[in-house]
Amino acid sequence: MKKVFITCLGFATFVLSLLTFVPANAELKLQQSTISIPTVTGTPRGIIATVRLDQEDQINVRSGPGVFFDKVGILLPGQEVSVLGRTGGGDWVLIEYMGAPDNIGWIYAPYVVITPGEIPIVEPPPTPTPLMTQTINPTLAAQFIKTPISTRKPTFTPAPSFLVPTYTDYSVSVVPGGIPMGLVIFVIAGLGALLALFSIIQGR
Repeated sequence: MKKVFITCLGFATFVLSLLTFVPANAELKLQQSTISIPTVTGTPRGIIATVRLDQEDQINVRSGPGVFFDKVGILLPGQEVSVLGRTGGGDWVLIEYMGAPDNIGWIYAPYVVITPGEIPIVEPPPTPTPLMTQTINPTLAAQFIKTPISTRKPTFTPAPSFLVPTYTDYSVSVVPGGIPMGLVIFVIAGLGALLALFSIIQGR
């Protein structure tokens, strides 16, 4: 009888140990299931833009299609991203860029190689306004503005009027009386020739 009692007591102890072990093990499993699982980044799909390998440096990812927009990230040579759209002229490409606002960004199209496909035209965001407008301080500007001072004397004497000289044309010599000098010389030479001829005839 005592032996049977000891056997029943051992069996009851074994059953109680199983009942206390199962909830503890179940709680342990529930705690293990709450461990965070790392997010797996998927590969780009659809139309792909690949940064050109001949780029010497990284390229900028901006919040809009233009250098006036803020830079939100970079891409390295050979890196691939998914293309979501483009501007009307096709100079800038809208890409999927995790970590940027709305997980999108813009890159300059000549820096990448795009796989063939139909890229939709998207409306670009408005051009950002500058944070501050440059203004000129009128007080400071007045220090550098010099008013020209006239150097004219108080008693200004005008210069005398310019006299145009007159010239006489002596290309044709004229003796008093209006007879050309050439005609007088010709007549005297003719008379001399006649006198010489007359003296020769008289000498014979």
